[in-house]
Amino acid sequence: MIPFLDLKAINAQYRDELIGACTRVIDSGWYLNGRELIDFEHDFATYCSTKHAIGVANGLDALTLTLRAWKLLGKLHDGDEVIVPSNTYIASILAISANNLTPILVEPDLDTYNLSPENTAAAITSKTKAILPVHLYGRLADMPELLEIAEKHDLLVLEDAAQAHGASINHKRAGSFGNAAGFSFYPGKNLGALGDAGAVTTDDDELAETLKALRNYGSHEKYKNIFQGVNSRLDEIQAAMLKAKLGHLETEIARRREVAAMYLQHINNDAIVSPLSADENHVWHVFVIRCSRRDELQQYLADQGIQTLIHYPIPPHKQSAYQEWNQDSYPVSEMIHEQVLSLPIGPTMTDEQVSAVIAACNQFN
Repeated sequence: MIPFLDLKAINAQYRDELIGACTRVIDSGWYLNGRELIDFEHDFATYCSTKHAIGVANGLDALTLTLRAWKLLGKLHDGDEVIVPSNTYIASILAISANNLTPILVEPDLDTYNLSPENTAAAITSKTKAILPVHLYGRLADMPELLEIAEKHDLLVLEDAAQAHGASINHKRAGSFGNAAGFSFYPGKNLGALGDAGAVTTDDDELAETLKALRNYGSHEKYKNIFQGVNSRLDEIQAAMLKAKLGHLETEIARRREVAAMYLQHINNDAIVSPLSADENHVWHVFVIRCSRRDELQQYLADQGIQTLIHYPIPPHKQSAYQEWNQDSYPVSEMIHEQVLSLPIGPTMTDEQVSAVIAACNQFN
């Protein structure tokens, strides 16, 4: 079986470093809000070219707490509209509704699967106060265009960079475009912890200080709570793991790009729509093809010993969690969710495995 993503093999490459990181934390006797967190936050902010990185428990919290902080700072208010792509993973939308804000679903660009600047501009109303572009599958949204729209209408921009660690446009990396960005370090991400973890990047000092309090029960100082906060801390062991793995991220991205380039060059089947090629703006968190006979193709590949996944089978507006949207129509998103299939891709894939996937895709009829 060719696995979709071999996490055991990925982490085995750094086994000694990871064990050393764990040992260092265990021996320190300090397990939360310590030196490892400070060091990782510094290193990740430097990597993203931002002033701050604030570690939190997961990627959803990164988005949710940023929106909450903006409410506390008077930049957002109940009922304000936040534009978000209609084909994203539901976490992007949960962060908005959890803050009593109004998600405005906007159809993506079919070529990139990312938020369409044209559709975004058309969706803006007097109640629109923010844009939440998602860098889906590892490809950066059209940030120059979206930032121009945001500036014109005085809108906040919160990047959902959960899948795009290291992606860049003109050498400017994901997480440094908007007013803030939320990252996930879920184990399957390009920069993955060995458990849940997340972070917010920003250049805004006031936002950073507010987030540091919110993640820690609303407290900057023990037993003194200035906000009604939550417990959303990035613990010392995960911070140490991430610090170790961050040093290898560029090498892993380079290999993902090699795998993607082989797929793009050699998959040649009229039944399969490959993604657009990309340079620095895509880090290939997943390699997503489309096929009108998606389920047949997935079964065929499984029969050939190739594991695939679907990102994502059900669009947010068709989820039971948002029944008020179930009758709404987003035809581009619906087609995407009905047809997408993610092929195996990862930094430990061999050329032989890639060739086997290519051959199987080309033999499907």
